[in-house]
Amino acid sequence: MPNSNAKFPRGGREAGRRELVSRSLQSAEHCLEEQDFGTAYAHYLLVLNLAPELKTSVKETFQFTLFKWAEELDSLARIQDLFNCYEQALELYPNDEVICNSMGEHLFRMGFRDEAAGYFHKAVKLNPDFADAKENFYRVANWLVERWHFIMLNDAKRNLTYLKAIENAVHSGCKSVLDIGTGTGILSMFAKKAGASRVYACELSKTMYELARDVVAANNMEREIKLLHLKSLDIEIPKHIPERVSLVVTETVDAGLFGEGIVESLIHAWEHLLLQPK
Repeated sequence: MPNSNAKFPRGGREAGRRELVSRSLQSAEHCLEEQDFGTAYAHYLLVLNLAPELKTSVKETFQFTLFKWAEELDSLARIQDLFNCYEQALELYPNDEVICNSMGEHLFRMGFRDEAAGYFHKAVKLNPDFADAKENFYRVANWLVERWHFIMLNDAKRNLTYLKAIENAVHSGCKSVLDIGTGTGILSMFAKKAGASRVYACELSKTMYELARDVVAANNMEREIKLLHLKSLDIEIPKHIPERVSLVVTETVDAGLFGEGIVESLIHAWEHLLLQPK
């Protein structure tokens, strides 16, 4: 078990608050010795809210306490309490990759794979050398990324056909483009490279949205393509995009044609998001 050994800094602090923090630290350490992780966690929350300057010195012990208490809550099926604890912890340590990764592991075990991928991805972003988070992210991505994405990305003939079609449309005057179900962002990047002045892309899957952000950024287009974590049916003008677009592109042509509402999405785009012919 980690040992915090945290000392409250001396100075002009109000005596009563200093005493409360000191006693709470002692109580937390005593509860850990007794393996009363829930009470220890509550004491550490109090300490960190009263004395945020102690965040660094008690961080390791707080993480240990959180994870032990979360295991108990999980075993008791107190799922909402478990999530509440992680939300509290992330409010105190919003950029802690270890807490993000642990939250993702709980979500993944409970079947919330898309949400888990978001926490794993954040953990990797915070610390690219965090091996556990990288392994977790790749594992959950294998569950979520449809295999036809890989087939499409490696189909040079197919991609060239899409590129030429988009180039023809853009060169004929379609300067604003919406990519529905952008996936990896490849069609959006085709549109931008073809000369479209404004490109918008929407993706419902959190995992694919984060992947598209990475791919677009890697191609130095993050300021030129506006990515939306939204279903196309939920896009509103001017709330999400400032205008009706002149071209809609999509690669959602697998079973999603019937199962994911792509027909409705295209009808919606035509009625509400596309410029209407005069």
